[in-house]
Amino acid sequence: MDLDHIRNFCIIAHIDHGKSTLADRLLQVTGTISDREMKEQVLDSMDLEREKGVTIKASAVRMAYTADNGQSYEINLIDTPGHVDFSYEVSRALQACEGALLVVDATQGVEAQTLANLYLAMGADLEIIPVVNKIDLIAAQPDDVAQELEDLIGTPAEDIMRVSAKDGTNVREVLESVIKHVPPPHGSRHQPLRALIFDSHYDSYKGVIAYLRVIDGALDGSRPLRLMSSGMRLEPLEIGVFAPRMTPIGRLEAGEVGYVATGLKTVRDLAVGDTITWLDEPASQPLPGYQPMKPMVFAGLYPSEAEDYALLRDALEKLQLNDASLIYQPETSQALGFGFRCGFLGLFHMEIIQERLEREYDLDMIFTAPSVEYEVTKTDGTEIVVDSPADLPEPTHIVEIREPWVRIEVFTPTEYIGAVMDMVTSKRGEFIAQEYLDQRRVLLSYKMPLTEILTEFYNELKARTRGYASLDYHFDEYRPADMVKLDVLVNEQPVDALSVIVHRGDAYRKGQRLVSKMKEVIPRQLFVVPIQAAVGNKVISRANVQAMRKDVLAKCYGGDITRKRKLLEKQKKGKKRMKMVGSVEIPQEAFMSVLRLDED
Repeated sequence: MDLDHIRNFCIIAHIDHGKSTLADRLLQVTGTISDREMKEQVLDSMDLEREKGVTIKASAVRMAYTADNGQSYEINLIDTPGHVDFSYEVSRALQACEGALLVVDATQGVEAQTLANLYLAMGADLEIIPVVNKIDLIAAQPDDVAQELEDLIGTPAEDIMRVSAKDGTNVREVLESVIKHVPPPHGSRHQPLRALIFDSHYDSYKGVIAYLRVIDGALDGSRPLRLMSSGMRLEPLEIGVFAPRMTPIGRLEAGEVGYVATGLKTVRDLAVGDTITWLDEPASQPLPGYQPMKPMVFAGLYPSEAEDYALLRDALEKLQLNDASLIYQPETSQALGFGFRCGFLGLFHMEIIQERLEREYDLDMIFTAPSVEYEVTKTDGTEIVVDSPADLPEPTHIVEIREPWVRIEVFTPTEYIGAVMDMVTSKRGEFIAQEYLDQRRVLLSYKMPLTEILTEFYNELKARTRGYASLDYHFDEYRPADMVKLDVLVNEQPVDALSVIVHRGDAYRKGQRLVSKMKEVIPRQLFVVPIQAAVGNKVISRANVQAMRKDVLAKCYGGDITRKRKLLEKQKKGKKRMKMVGSVEIPQEAFMSVLRLDED
């Protein structure tokens, strides 16, 4: 099709503002999907995506549309995730588009991720088309939200479309607006091939499927291909488009979006953001790619039963086939045996992986407390990166520890400003700015350590603001910090899986709460079990799990007191001997209690 009749756009929005529902209506209006095949969230193929109501993986679809002017157009829609952890998925998808629909909920207004994704789209120089969604709800305030958008991006409020994706109101106008405002793709069909890989997934029959946007040239099955960053050779097995199912068409030309089946065995062989070109006549310059996403959160992952180790390894391998941002390597723990150290994009990403392992692979696992990457300068001048408390060198060998700081933006109604400020400052947050969006809502900007966000920060923020606040964060810098390793000893034996790296100022408070929680979850033995929290050689908190006591005097009716004492002394000796040989079984809840320290 002629380049002037192609439009490539994506939909960006805060989580749960109706992005996937609007995509469903667009598919219906264009006749891409018949009413019989229609179901909610067509583009969200994973069960987890449907249950949680969020998009986790980007997906693409081609629609044919005849506009009011009688012209036929080919419209490519790329649906992007809305959650903060998957902002790298959004940045990829934006590279493949010329325009973006900015969808805002008429009851909620502009929220944290709306802004974050809007800035990403503006950075990619896309044409922004604002849309106010959910006008069918009783609480909708479309005029107020349109005014908010006018203040934000300058589009006159009266020109902003009011839409209900649920009942289909004004959806056709959205398509007309895309054709009118989104520019056609640039590129030449006579240049050597350059195609941008913006996503990928693994197919057990065809290998890795690369999602492509062809910038220059044309792609067909007759010529071998090569990846420009790694120089790897590819033989295209199948070339096609998403309509919305994978449909082979044999050829993709400049400006078009589609896929190529590569036959590669793992997603790691094919870097997202790489450029595909011809092997025999390569392009001179690759497309400006984007940085691969670095994991921000790390946790140990162990099977509850030691014999499930091989099953866990296979499950992680299969998950990594479709999720190149998940990294893992084997590690061992004295308390938990063999397991893996995994890296995640954020806590939501970690939760998704955990649920997928439990559901799809039926595994019972133990996650250790999440940690972040610290930069450590040692006394011998070497620099190391530490993501596990077990790898932290002895304090005498450390010159400086630097921890990651993030910039956070919190949108909240004005009545909760005090509660949010109190919460953030208690977690070492530094105030940057306060900006009123209107009379009712305010944007608070802070810098704070990433480690403070890891456990329960989001839940506490929602609790303090009755669910009205929204949060966005992104990495800012590494800063020197006074961090120490907090060890937990159960029955005078250190349990490495319960160790955490904490700020020295928080060590006493966290140590005390950790010990109190452990006392509740460790079952009583026939001997006293001491639980201690220690920094280095110094014990900073202790609690005892009291012994269960057998009534040895039950059969001793009356008689001399010395006889009773003799029996009790005998029992005491037996308990002492048992303590020397006895080991304490630590239940799974003990490891979970580290994750839930900040709930109280």
